[in-house]
Amino acid sequence: MNALHHITPMGKFKWLLKREYWENRGGFLWAPLIAGGISLLLSLMAIIAGLFAANRAARNGDLHINGINVNGLDLGLLTAQMTPKDMAKWSEGIDFTLLLSSAWPFIVLAFVVFFYCLGALYDDRRDRSVLFWKSLPLSDTQTVLSKLASALVVAPVLAVIAAILTLLGFALMISIVAMAHGGNPMTLVWGPANPLTIIGGMLAWIPVYALWALPTAGWLLLCSAWARSKPFLWAVMLPVFAGVIVSWFGLMKLFGMNAGWFWANVVGRLLLGTVPGIELAYTARASDNTSLQSALQGFTASSQLSVLAEPQLWIGAAFGVVFIAAAIWLRQRRAGEI
Repeated sequence: MNALHHITPMGKFKWLLKREYWENRGGFLWAPLIAGGISLLLSLMAIIAGLFAANRAARNGDLHINGINVNGLDLGLLTAQMTPKDMAKWSEGIDFTLLLSSAWPFIVLAFVVFFYCLGALYDDRRDRSVLFWKSLPLSDTQTVLSKLASALVVAPVLAVIAAILTLLGFALMISIVAMAHGGNPMTLVWGPANPLTIIGGMLAWIPVYALWALPTAGWLLLCSAWARSKPFLWAVMLPVFAGVIVSWFGLMKLFGMNAGWFWANVVGRLLLGTVPGIELAYTARASDNTSLQSALQGFTASSQLSVLAEPQLWIGAAFGVVFIAAAIWLRQRRAGEI
């Protein structure tokens, strides 16, 4: 106990982060890695099925490239027949498939962070371990902030690592397929693709996610600290019920707005902030360019960081700070109530 008193506040905070990681390693680390592995397995199955269908079509004389009948699956011939326009479309398609293959860890992240925040303070009270932690020289502020940092920094960093490994694994997989069928991986995969651009976008997304998800994480931690039972129902039903009341009585018309604004900017920001990429639905600007290339631009590092200039991100983050402060205050007063 005396040794803990000599640890600096930052040292205590690091130990709290380690505690959260070790107690939740299954969700933070293994879940996104397993999701990435499943993505690669399904991709491999799809590739095998596609190659089987293509080879059968070639044997039956039904495989054509630019009107030319091909009696064998030769990717080298495919490259030779491509025009610069075809190569541009191929590049976009490769980038999109790389991005799609790496999405599974992020899907898992949405659920992991949501339910982790929802149970972070409630579970300590339910099993009364909060009494043990309060007996140590650790403040409630340090404890709550360590849980917040675990949800908004540690979890997304590990999910990004899992996504990058999945992306590279998928690129390696299709490179092997290309070589096995007479293609050059540098010409067909690594040359047209932009994996470093996608990876840069993922890394730049981490601070964007931390700030955008802050109101949702704060709200869930607040409900976790406040609810005496069933925090999920309280966290979900309160915003949804408020949305129903606002829609039913048309309360937003008093401010010259419709109920859709309330559902998107209040209910949505409270409950959907942990969903990776949800910020794009709020910050996307109308454009006449609906090409795949235009869509992929939203996942570059510059596009991700441009979200930091959006006022709605900082307004939501300010509410998130208020929720966190309230969660700390409630933890100080509700220890051992359950």
